[in-house]
Amino acid sequence: MSFWNFFRRKKQNLFSINQEDKNLMLTKINFYKKLNSKERLSFELQVSNFLNTTKITGIKTTVDQTDRILIASSAVIPIFAFDNWEYRNLTEVLLYPEHFDENFNIGSKSKFILGMVGNGAMEGTMILSKKALHHGFDNKTDKLNTAVHEFIHLIDKADGRIDGLIGGVKENLLVLPWLDFMQGKIRDIQKNKSDIRTYGATNNAEFLAVAGEYFFERPKLLKKKHPELYGYLSEFFNLPPALKHSSNIKNVD
Repeated sequence: MSFWNFFRRKKQNLFSINQEDKNLMLTKINFYKKLNSKERLSFELQVSNFLNTTKITGIKTTVDQTDRILIASSAVIPIFAFDNWEYRNLTEVLLYPEHFDENFNIGSKSKFILGMVGNGAMEGTMILSKKALHHGFDNKTDKLNTAVHEFIHLIDKADGRIDGLIGGVKENLLVLPWLDFMQGKIRDIQKNKSDIRTYGATNNAEFLAVAGEYFFERPKLLKKKHPELYGYLSEFFNLPPALKHSSNIKNVD
């Protein structure tokens, strides 16, 4: 077989979004549903790129097309407005049937981990619970999305550290104001004076990921209850004006 025939075959085998996938996203993915036609095309291309560059493996469970689309959409949502972003710190997503512990025991009674960004020997790997993955998109009112949460950690980790400081903070000299702001919000959570879930008070990294879930799941509610936090996250995730101020994303409830 010649090189060019091999290249054509490889090119033909690349995944691309079909109408069934689009219908699935319209049903499951509120973020995608609220985009205009041009933005949807961009979203679809980014989903395709993710699936063509990232391996998804089921561990004691099967991986179907819905799983693949939900995982890829979770990856695209927080980086949708970034230019030419790729998760260079991710090569494979492992899909477990349910929760697990720090030793990767599925269904553990001692720990209830739903998602994890690997390090050390697991560097470049993400683990997700299949149940949590689906719950994140089936329940559109609980401000929770485990997969989006873990992908925000990966964005945070792009500079080598998971610390609650992503590119937009450092590039715009917002480090100290953001750190002070986070600490105030964490204290509110600890005093039960916030509707941001308690896990967000664990540390700065978890606050960013938990607040990010809220931002992408219930942006209109976040903007109403936490306008300054909404402003910071809009800046960090680089949402274009069309998404921040039109009837699109901010009106998802």
